[in-house]
This record gives sequence, C-alpha cells and structure tokens, in this order.
Amino acid sequence: MKEDQRPLHLHNPQRNKLSITKLFTHTTAYVIIVLLSYTLGYLSHSSPPQQQQQQLLQLSQLNPPSVFQLANLPSQLDNFRVTTHCSNSPLPPHLVFPTVLDRVFNGSSPYTNFPPPYLRSFLKQKRIKGWGSDGAVFENLIKRVKPRVIIEVGTFLGASALHMVNLTRKIGLQTQILCLDDFRGWPGFRDRFKDINTINGDVLLLQQFMQNVVYFNATRSVLPVPFSTASGLQKLCEWGITADLIEIDAGHDFISAWGDINRAYRILRPGGVIFGHDYFTAADNRGVRRAVNLFAQINNLKIKTDGQHWVIDTALAIQI
Repeated sequence: MKEDQRPLHLHNPQRNKLSITKLFTHTTAYVIIVLLSYTLGYLSHSSPPQQQQQQLLQLSQLNPPSVFQLANLPSQLDNFRVTTHCSNSPLPPHLVFPTVLDRVFNGSSPYTNFPPPYLRSFLKQKRIKGWGSDGAVFENLIKRVKPRVIIEVGTFLGASALHMVNLTRKIGLQTQILCLDDFRGWPGFRDRFKDINTINGDVLLLQQFMQNVVYFNATRSVLPVPFSTASGLQKLCEWGITADLIEIDAGHDFISAWGDINRAYRILRPGGVIFGHDYFTAADNRGVRRAVNLFAQINNLKIKTDGQHWVIDTALAIQI
C-alpha cells in the first residue's frame, strides 16, 4: 500500500484521538441538553387525568375498534356532541306558532295573500309526493301520544305532514306541526321532478309546499321553518320550543341522521316519541340505522320498528 493511500489517522494518531474525543464530548453534551429541555417541557405540561389515560389504553387495545366500543369513550364523540344552549323555560304549546311567526316571519303569516300573482303560473294546484308518508306508524303514534306539537325534520312537499293533519283532525286534536326543511331538495332532484319550477336559480319547493298546505286548508296547522335541519333545530332549542312527537326524515347518511337525531332529542318533551323513516334500506347499517342504533345504545333507549320506520318512545324508558 502506498503512503498516500494509508488511512489519515495513521499520520497522527494522538491528534485524531483528541479530536474524536472532543467531538464526542460536544455531541453528547448537546444531546443531553436537548433531552433535558424536552423532559422539562413535557413535565411542565399537565398530565392527562388518570381516567383519560385508562381510556387511551383501552382504545389502544381495541383491535379493531367497533362503533359501540368507541361510543363508550366520551372523548371519541366530543366532536360529534351537540352543545347548543337551550332555553331553561320551555314554551307552552299555544305559544309555539306565535314564536315562530315572530322570529322567522316578522310576526305575519307566510300564507297571507299567497300565492302572489307572479308565482301562480309556476305552481301546481297541488303536488304531493313523499316516501312512506302514509304508513301505519303515523296513526299508531298520534293515537297513543295525542301530540299538541309535532316537529317534522325533513318535509320536501309535505306529504307526511298533511297526512298527520288529517289524522289529528279525525280524533279532534288541534295539533300544530312545524316543518323544518331548507326546501332546496338535493343536487339533481329535478331530474326526477321536472315539474318543480325554478326562478333565477331558486327552486320553488317551499312555494309548492305552501301551495299544498293552502289547498288542504291546513294553514292554521302547518308552518314551514325554512332552514337547514342543524341550524333550525338549534334555534328551536334556544327559543324553548319543544314537541311531543318528532319525525326525522331528512339526510339519510350517518352524519346527517346522527346530527338530526341528537339535536331533535334535546327538544323532545319528557315522555315524548321520536321516530323516523329509512331504518331498513340498501344502506343497511351504514346510514340511518347505524345512527339510530348508536344513539339508542349511548342513551340506554329501546328501539321499536314499524314498517320501515324506527321508533324510540321515551315514556317506555321512564317506566323502565
């Protein structure tokens, strides 16, 4: 081996040994300082409560975690909880319509002078359409609950609401029904409902719904609340509006159904009934049914079915 090919440390072993020792000492000191800083910073941060640590340990042991197992860990549902501040003074039934008229329609009925002349040619005299809107569940529940206030979450053209009007009239009830819907339909719905007109991009679902109510002489029984289900239920809760019977039939995906059920349950009178459509569909346990089952398990409630409808009767839970 030639001299210029020999390893560098053979030229001056003492000097290189000292350099390596110095480098090692400096590097070690730097690492120690970094570790001490990290440790001090970690210790200065408040440690999670013992209960939370146990929950995290339990979570790590789930393999794989099921929906119901996750539901038992409160922290897992924090982002899905409804935290609306509700009124501490529920309104009596006879003040429900006046309150909505005041808060939503500036104190006057939306049916006054309806429809205006410019809309008449765009509306059908009546255009009723719904899904599962005349099932036996409606009559069964109305006869049992005898509701003074009904809230329908998701109404479309009002088929089930108007069916409930007829049922309440038959047994002599003066029931008020609030129909909560944004009345926008869904993207592409006019492919199936070509006769629902639009004006300047505004689909006339709300106006056709109101025309249906006028046609069936139900303006004193049915009132639209034209907002999204989330914001509408939140405001009803803040205003102190509660109901004896609540129907959920808006969005059919899990997140939508979960939000609607949780918000609606907060404005259900003690002993009231909450129910909804689409419990048995092709979505199986990925949509409405999953939301209903999870909600019932978390709140220790029992689910009954009536056709394609699910029913949760809180009066039964109170008796149990």
